[in-house]
Amino acid sequence: MAKSKADILGIHVDALTMSEAVECIKGFIETRDPALIATANAEMIMRATYDQELKMILNDAALVVPDGAGTVWAAHHLGHVMPERVAGYDLAQELMREAPHKGYRIFFFGAAPGVAEKAKKKAEKLYAGIEIVGVRNGFFTEKDEPEILREIQAASPDILFAALGVPKQEKWLAAHLHELSIPVSMGVGGTLDVMAGVMKRAPRWMQKAKLEWLFRGALQPKRAGRLMALPRFVCKVMAYKKSRQRNGARL
Repeated sequence: MAKSKADILGIHVDALTMSEAVECIKGFIETRDPALIATANAEMIMRATYDQELKMILNDAALVVPDGAGTVWAAHHLGHVMPERVAGYDLAQELMREAPHKGYRIFFFGAAPGVAEKAKKKAEKLYAGIEIVGVRNGFFTEKDEPEILREIQAASPDILFAALGVPKQEKWLAAHLHELSIPVSMGVGGTLDVMAGVMKRAPRWMQKAKLEWLFRGALQPKRAGRLMALPRFVCKVMAYKKSRQRNGARL
């Protein structure tokens, strides 16, 4: 399926709906070629403007979905078509909903000790017949990596959900993508925490009102500094548009 992309501060984000993203990922699983899926919110895109390694990873990824109202707004402001927000948490749930019917094997990697196990129990309760073939917490050092890689390879999942936080999860997955040879590897941030009940997600009305970022900030005061990335993102997108307009006028 051909996908159009939106250039947001030099990051190429796929313009597609949730259902199109799911179909695209199902296609990756069928072809068996290792594919990295990234969920780009405003904070991730802002980081990629000064983290060149992350920028390269995102622009080389098989799929970069618009995770966040800020990403959708930026695409529209820059003149791109962006059908809807494709939240990483919701995308992970959609893939798990498909898993029992398609026979997809899933591995949970990340979060604090015990969280992935709780998320596994939640997934098994929500999606009857789902096959979670392995869990591993995200607390490790470099010397632990060979063992982690062997554990994941031995489980032979079709989908690897990595909840290591941005940008660690994207960088770790990109570094080991072909070594693991898993059809789909996806960074899922706090998804396992939410599933395990360790972290709350914003009420539906706040999600619809595009206020999920405010809910997270109220729930996690330590995030206040990170949330300042949002107004900086807006300013940077507006400047990016003006710069492109000026450059276009010179051509």
